[in-house]
Amino acid sequence: MLDIKFIRENPKKVKEACDKKNVNNGDSLVDQILDLDIRKRSLLTSLEALRAKQNKFTKSASAKNSGETMDDIDKAKKNKLEIKTLEPDLQETEKKLEELLLQLPNIPFDDVPVGKDDTQNVVLRKVGKLPKFGFKEKDYMELGKDLDLIDTERASKVAGSRFGYLKSEMVLLEFALVNFAMEVARKKGFIPIIPPVMLKEQMARGTGYFELGDEKEAYYLPEDKMYLAGTSEQSLIAMRADETLALDDLPLRYIAFSTCFRREAGSYGKDTKGILRVHQFDKVEMVVFSKPEDSKKEHTLLLSIEEELMKKLGLPYQVINICTGDLGRPAAKKYDIEVWLPSEKKYRETHSTSNCTDFQARRLNIHYKDKAGRNNFANTLNGTAFAIGRTLIAILENYQQKDGSVKVPKVLQKYTGFKVIKKK
Repeated sequence: MLDIKFIRENPKKVKEACDKKNVNNGDSLVDQILDLDIRKRSLLTSLEALRAKQNKFTKSASAKNSGETMDDIDKAKKNKLEIKTLEPDLQETEKKLEELLLQLPNIPFDDVPVGKDDTQNVVLRKVGKLPKFGFKEKDYMELGKDLDLIDTERASKVAGSRFGYLKSEMVLLEFALVNFAMEVARKKGFIPIIPPVMLKEQMARGTGYFELGDEKEAYYLPEDKMYLAGTSEQSLIAMRADETLALDDLPLRYIAFSTCFRREAGSYGKDTKGILRVHQFDKVEMVVFSKPEDSKKEHTLLLSIEEELMKKLGLPYQVINICTGDLGRPAAKKYDIEVWLPSEKKYRETHSTSNCTDFQARRLNIHYKDKAGRNNFANTLNGTAFAIGRTLIAILENYQQKDGSVKVPKVLQKYTGFKVIKKK
């Protein structure tokens, strides 16, 4: 959510942000917000004056020998009636204003490339050498079937499309990735968390992903009025809702492992086979609460951790500066990391990291007290440590051998207890 004072003082900038982030009718939305804001302030002024007058009537009536006349009594009754008339009007105006404010996106930083969609994202750098095989390489599903690591047929029988069973060494590889990420992050001050994967409706919406149809991507349990988390970022940010963080605790860093759920409603026909794009997946996610002046530094830290993990795995990747049209509502700045998949001869997304400034903290009422004792909204940031399924896919494809086996990245071997995955 944006500060209403900022919107009043910078309506053109907010309208430009709506346009850059592909928010329909952004100009009209901002104009409606400003009109409601004027009405709200006018109603507040009127009510304050009426309440002050009512207090005078009350004091006058309670005073001894006040000599109150019938005219005074009638004026007091009329004044009270006006208050009762305006109060629901103010409540309704505040409600409408809140609903519209929630639809506004965060303002992109000036250094974010302007573009309509992901085709206009900017590649910042490519890291690592692409593998050269002296044989015809297999895709991850061939390898998964040959080595008895992935079973989508039985998963389809049990749960339908876009599900998979992970088996044997694949499971141990998953937990190796989790342990590896946790070890790296803990050394940098991150607190490990296993969060709830179900969220109350207001908490899910508080992170800013559920406006203007975005909720279609989420699984909703109507009887319980709960959402299944699409990322543990939602649960981690909401964990500190309605709290005042201690200044000495900032930056406050969390790293979480959880199962995540997405309907993939907007992905019809994309990656329908295999486990690249599924409804249920495991993820290791990082979240940071910081002071505003530290958020850019923390964003750099999150990206550096993501790159450290990929470099130590020995996987070739590229870093992407996300353009305005692909940025998402809460983010002011976002980077993606994409890993090379030999079978597709292209890079595929495995990581993202976003600086959401105070956008989520305003929605969830997350403050910290500065040295002067003033309440300020915290800044929130998030970053993927590992999207487990996609990272496993990249390991299978990039580490495959001529004999059909798959080497385990050296950094994971101390967790797995084996160096190679072979046919049984």
